[in-house]
Amino acid sequence: DRSMVGGMKEEAFRPLIRTQSELEQLWRRLMAPLGFSGHTLWMVVIQDDRPVPQIMEIVDASDTPEDDDVTAFARVLEHLASPDTRFAFLRSRPGAGRPDALDRAWARALHDAGRRSGAAVDLVHLAHDHDVLPIVLDDLLAEPA
Repeated sequence: DRSMVGGMKEEAFRPLIRTQSELEQLWRRLMAPLGFSGHTLWMVVIQDDRPVPQIMEIVDASDTPEDDDVTAFARVLEHLASPDTRFAFLRSRPGAGRPDALDRAWARALHDAGRRSGAAVDLVHLAHDHDVLPIVLDDLLAEPA
């Protein structure tokens, strides 16, 4: 069970998220303890630089994303988007190592959905059994779609 609620008073965890480092720290906290049995996409809505206190488990992300997936995500983002809102995504999976081709394909698809919808999408992250890592845009641009 991964949630942004913790502590005696059940106060929401709502840190300022203005940098990639702060976003990575948010994901590290939300994904702890590391260890995953499946391939899942997670989304956090960030409004006025603070996460909305609800993490959304979106979809089984074990297959390569298709154009229909990008279109569906774009529709969701378009529906939720506002000028003070951006979206953070993370793909979790079992295993270790650097982002693989499937991790990069999902990151590229999510950035494409953001472009199609006009929504702001932060750098996509990967969580696996040993670490939380950014999937850097340079890696996405260097690889053919």
